[in-house]
Amino acid sequence: MSYRHLSIIERSKLEILHQQGKSSRAIAKELGRHPSTICRELERAASSGSYQAEPAQSAYQERRKASIPNGKWSDTLAASLEEKLEATWSPEQIIGRFRVDGLPVVSFKTIYRWIYTGRLVRGVLHVLRHKGKRQKPTETRGKFTVGKSISNRPKEVRSRETFGHWELDTVVSGRGKSKGCVATLIERKTRLYTAILMPDRTALSMEIALGVAISQYPQGTFLTATADRGKEFACYASVETTHGLDVYFADPYSSWQRGSNENGNGLLREFHPKGTDFARVEDEDLVRSLALINNRPRKCLGWRTAHESFSEELTHLA
Repeated sequence: MSYRHLSIIERSKLEILHQQGKSSRAIAKELGRHPSTICRELERAASSGSYQAEPAQSAYQERRKASIPNGKWSDTLAASLEEKLEATWSPEQIIGRFRVDGLPVVSFKTIYRWIYTGRLVRGVLHVLRHKGKRQKPTETRGKFTVGKSISNRPKEVRSRETFGHWELDTVVSGRGKSKGCVATLIERKTRLYTAILMPDRTALSMEIALGVAISQYPQGTFLTATADRGKEFACYASVETTHGLDVYFADPYSSWQRGSNENGNGLLREFHPKGTDFARVEDEDLVRSLALINNRPRKCLGWRTAHESFSEELTHLA
């Protein structure tokens, strides 16, 4: 049976019975309480001479206020949490990384509660990342003869055991705005995500963009690439010859076969939502977005960032 604190009515009865000279055991029997409960209650009031119900009730209420824990809130912790939230980290990513670094942690649900109640970031919810998928428009750009099927891709690529295997895609501007778009690439093992602005969604622009991306990293960083069947990847034969990598194509209507890239595109949309005209996006803005994405701790990487994991892999190529 759970413990119940004495009520003001019970304390009033105790006062009367105590004034009548009743023993603690007799009072306990009358109130249906354990004798130890009555003894402790009388001992607390021993310094005042006689037991009085109202002062005893007031003292009890003060003790209850003092017994409520202060929790883990502190200005230092709040400042640290707000810094990570402004850096677009999710509450779960913050707590996961804090645990790895040995820092004080609270439940990620507590962080959500502090945001919703206005204790963190003044309750501004835009720091929280959006979830959910949107249906893609039907492909209308025609077809081309694809190269190697994803079924021929080495098994270690699928298991993410080795480094240097990428997924490719394109993120476009809002319909009717402009032809500007972005070539997106993600390394499967480390989840490093990068993007190159393109003037249009043609095979020539994609070939140039891939050449720019590949030239930024040492030899051995690009071994394979997996793309969808968009017509901008009709340049695959030239890319294979020029850069010495194998390009594989996912099955039709199987975006899950390039799940990492699809997820990365969703992260990019947090900074450049649907309807964005990429012809008006500056390189500096895109670089800043990529830096925030790649410097978030990732649960799938043991709460390391994609940048940390990718940098470690590059040291093995040296």
